[in-house]
Amino acid sequence: MGSMQFGVKNWVSMLFITSFLLSSCTEAGIHGDGETEESLEENAKGLRLFVDKLPSMPILKGFTLSPHGAYLPANLTIGMYKKLWKFHRDLPPSTVFAYGESAENATVPGPSIVAMSGVPTYVKWENHLPDKHIFAIDKSLEEASPKKGVPAVVHLHGSVSEPPSDGNARSWYTRNFHEKGDKWKKAVYVYHNARTTGNMWYHDHALGYTRLNLLAGLVGAYKVVNPSVEDKFRLPRKKFDRQLVVMDRSFTKSGYIYINSTGNNPDLHPEWQPEYFGNVIVVNGKAWPYLKVQRRKYRFRIINASNARFYRFALDDGTGFTQIGSDSFYLEAPVHLKSVLVAPSEIVDIVVDFSKVKNNSVVLTNDAAYPFPDGDEPDEMSGKVVKFLVKEKHVEDKARIPDVLEPVLKLSEKHAVARRNIVLYEFDSASGEPTHLLINFANFSAPVTEFPKHGTTELWHIVNLTPDNHPLHIHVAAFQVLHEQRLNNTDQLAACAVQHRGIEACHIESYADGTPAPPPSNEAGWKNVYKMKPFYVTTILVRFSLIDSQPFPFDPSADPGYAYHCHILDHEDNSMMRPYKIVA
Repeated sequence: MGSMQFGVKNWVSMLFITSFLLSSCTEAGIHGDGETEESLEENAKGLRLFVDKLPSMPILKGFTLSPHGAYLPANLTIGMYKKLWKFHRDLPPSTVFAYGESAENATVPGPSIVAMSGVPTYVKWENHLPDKHIFAIDKSLEEASPKKGVPAVVHLHGSVSEPPSDGNARSWYTRNFHEKGDKWKKAVYVYHNARTTGNMWYHDHALGYTRLNLLAGLVGAYKVVNPSVEDKFRLPRKKFDRQLVVMDRSFTKSGYIYINSTGNNPDLHPEWQPEYFGNVIVVNGKAWPYLKVQRRKYRFRIINASNARFYRFALDDGTGFTQIGSDSFYLEAPVHLKSVLVAPSEIVDIVVDFSKVKNNSVVLTNDAAYPFPDGDEPDEMSGKVVKFLVKEKHVEDKARIPDVLEPVLKLSEKHAVARRNIVLYEFDSASGEPTHLLINFANFSAPVTEFPKHGTTELWHIVNLTPDNHPLHIHVAAFQVLHEQRLNNTDQLAACAVQHRGIEACHIESYADGTPAPPPSNEAGWKNVYKMKPFYVTTILVRFSLIDSQPFPFDPSADPGYAYHCHILDHEDNSMMRPYKIVA
């Protein structure tokens, strides 16, 4: 998190204690006593790159077949377990939380669920987690507070889900549903997979625990397929179609996942830090893996499951690739790129043609600063992701990249029935350290202020008055980015916004600088996450229905409603999340 570039009145006065030693008081930290930034870097450098094969995660089908070949709903039971996981050949096993059908076969990331478009999938998510978390819990945050146990709840990111199955942060529950949050509704979630084909991922969403539960391993991939759509595209399939779940972790010498559990403002937040950055890049549960590939086209569905790290992916020989999808949607047409920037929780769907690689190997690299955009550059370790070993022999390749993918129903301002200002703001201590982040100067428990009508489109101005790029995610709704525009005199605008707890009285148009710019071509279609640039106003058109304008196949006005939030998990856990309620 960058330092704030303007002064604001602090909500609280506090003592600030500076500490460069990393410490922890939990299971992971007890085994990591004495670790420093330098020793953690040495631990990472002690791991040899590209010695573990890229795993494929277990596949669970979210549908069944009738004797006559019709697709039918499936019922899955997936648990959350504490277990040991081997992240690298030379690293001792790490204690993790993992999804799976049993403790024995639970994995990090969890099993990949394959659903069929238009066929519901029913999942009972069982919490088998222990009485105590493996990381320290910061009780100063707005958080789930069970008397005993680890609270958890699953959100299927990118899905069109009924409110009781959406994974509301206050719908958490502990082991065997012994304790439940005040918004808990049901034990079996239904995913309608309605009128969609695309990439999603499931992850924990418990209030105040999200950053910790995901860091512990509670993530997994989910995709919805539609043979009638994909057969005509003739994109790479089967073993040439791979999911890559990318995350970053730091490890102690003993193999424990490390998180600094001394807060940057310890008198206010004893454990909370503004962002988590690990120095080991993990793909599909392995640190810096390799994959043997043929000289042909491969499809990679890449999910950024990191807490806070952005990635700018590129191939180190400059080969380039073709993006065909963004988040949970196909693009209207392919976009050829040399690199692609991916924020936490974003998904990019790309095709790499290894027949164009001149050498026998190529490395997927990362050069995105952390924090993004003005932080440090990745080092020689965190700048590498996965290595592809390319076989010498050329092979027949029947896969292709079509010139046209899925038509996008273009939205315009004339479709909007309401306009809203959404302000992203960060409060700092006297020393300039972040204390908490808010959307529209309210936390998650404050009353709902957004009540969009089912079937309508709204225009939202996202005003980012912080030095960070915030990936904003809206549950259930899809949106299109209209344009983004730089703001000037942001000190003055911020002071006005703080004074009025909003920007309605601040005449934001007078702070606009230059001409509004359209989004990049690879993000010009439907989105459910978008990177909100620092000191910019980004205008989006949000659709509260299916993307073909058909109504949701359920009652979206049911409790507990939905949420929108920054998907930097450390920000989300410290108040940068708001509820909203769709009305009939």
